[in-house]
Amino acid sequence: MFRGRQFDPSVILLCVRWYLAYCLSLRDLEAIMAERGIAVDHTTIRRWTVRYAPLLLERFNRRKRCVTGKWHIDETYIKVRGQWMSFTRAIDSVGDTVEFWFSEQRDLPSAKQFFRKALARHGSPDRVVIDGSQTNQEAIVSCDTTNRLQDRSRRRLKPIRIRKSKYLNNRIEQDHRRIKRRVRPMLGFKSPRSAAIILSGIEMVHMMRKRQARYAFNPNPSLAEQLEILAA
Repeated sequence: MFRGRQFDPSVILLCVRWYLAYCLSLRDLEAIMAERGIAVDHTTIRRWTVRYAPLLLERFNRRKRCVTGKWHIDETYIKVRGQWMSFTRAIDSVGDTVEFWFSEQRDLPSAKQFFRKALARHGSPDRVVIDGSQTNQEAIVSCDTTNRLQDRSRRRLKPIRIRKSKYLNNRIEQDHRRIKRRVRPMLGFKSPRSAAIILSGIEMVHMMRKRQARYAFNPNPSLAEQLEILAA
């Protein structure tokens, strides 16, 4: 993964982990590394994060545990270049992250993309809890119908039950806070592409803290140990 890099891989992994996991700005990390005798520019740390976060997430998803059949779906908003953009997230009944999707607009096509991604990775849930969003309901019905029509097994698949309730979605509202708490010191993103990549890395660290991945030789690894396993 780190072939051809000037810096030691442990330094790169440390900077990426600290930036994704803790409420530090890039300049904070630059100063912290300088205190350790390592001269690295804050823009370099950002490039490392954009380069390696998707690779680490891909490896993490191979180890990700299955989720339950009850999902909670909700949107929050992230500021990019002064504009608020949609960040759709889903968790299951025990609080594990199901899927996430960053989009410049909150519309039906982006809602369908999110739900197709979730269905492709985890299969069809039994029940989905949403707030009063008509867009999410239409996306779920459309993707679920297509998924059942394309199923080639002879099983009789039941349609997904949809429940609209703002108060039953308090669970995911609380889960949003952990992501927003990390995003706040960043003072906004410069582009939708970098926002999507860095948010995916933050979500990966959040799932690591929830112990959502399987590791054969270490059933309870720390955050640093999980990243080292993925990078090996």
